[in-house]
Amino acid sequence: MKRKPYTLTKVEFQVMSALWDINQSACAWDILERMDEPKPAYTTVATHLKVLREKGFVDCFRHKGEGKAHRYMVKVTRAEYTRQAMQEVKRSLFGDSIKKMLCFFVREENLTAEDVQTLLGEIEAVD
Repeated sequence: MKRKPYTLTKVEFQVMSALWDINQSACAWDILERMDEPKPAYTTVATHLKVLREKGFVDCFRHKGEGKAHRYMVKVTRAEYTRQAMQEVKRSLFGDSIKKMLCFFVREENLTAEDVQTLLGEIEAVD
């Protein structure tokens, strides 16, 4: 059975981005240190980490000798989340049509001929 896809709020995404960038287990202070200004409060980060754990994005554990501090590690990679989010955008906004989605971005992003050639190269490489 497929797990229900979850989306991330803006702050949850910032927390996950910091954790993805750290690329190893980290405590809330490590994550907070990586976040852009204005930084949220420590308690805000800790609360979002708890929510991310409940959503299945992270797991947590304690290291001996580190007191009560929890360490967090990602369970969902940036690529996995991006894939799921883009599939949801494709489904909900473009009737599950990759062709409609790509055409939208080609028109809306004012791609150069070089950009189009790069995209065509990527498409041809799939074969």
